[in-house]
Amino acid sequence: MIFKLVGSFLLIIVLLLGSSIAFSSTSFSDASSQLTSLISFSGEQPDNLGIKNGKLTDCPPTPNCVSSQSKDVTHKVNPLEYQGSPQQALNQLKTILEKIDNAEIIENHDHYIYAQFTTQIMGFVDDVEFYLDPASHLIHVRSASRMGDSDLGVNRRRVEKIRTEFSASGETTST
Repeated sequence: MIFKLVGSFLLIIVLLLGSSIAFSSTSFSDASSQLTSLISFSGEQPDNLGIKNGKLTDCPPTPNCVSSQSKDVTHKVNPLEYQGSPQQALNQLKTILEKIDNAEIIENHDHYIYAQFTTQIMGFVDDVEFYLDPASHLIHVRSASRMGDSDLGVNRRRVEKIRTEFSASGETTST
C-alpha cells in the first residue's frame, strides 16, 4: 500500500514538472520552485532552539543531527575556532552563510546566528545554529534535520563545508 502511494506521489511530481516545462516557457528551476511551493516537507520550526546556559539544544537520538557540544561520536563535530575579535568572526560566518543559495539567516545577534537550509526539490528544512563563546574563542555549531531519521550525512557535510570556508579566510582558523 505504501509503495503504491509513493509511486503515485512520484508520478504526480513528474507529470507536474514535465507539463510545466513542456507547455510553458518555464525553466527547470522555475518548475522545481513551483513544485516546492505545492509539495513541501519543511516540518515545523522547533521551539527549543537557541542558547540556554551556554549550550545549544542536544541532538535527538536519530542520526540526522550534528553538534560541536555533543559527547557521542554519532553526533559530534568540532567547533569552529577563531582568531581576532568575536565580531570579526561572526561577520565572516554571516558572509559565508549569505553566499549559500539554500540558506536563509533567521536570527543574527550578539553571539548567535540561526539559519534555515531548504532543499530545492522537496523543501526539506534543516535548522543550523551557531553560538560564539568568546571565552574559549570557539563557535559552537548544531545542524539538524526537522524530518526523517537519517540525513545521509548532509548536516555533517554542511558543517565541514562551512568550516573549510571559514578557515580559508585570513582572520580565522578551524580546529
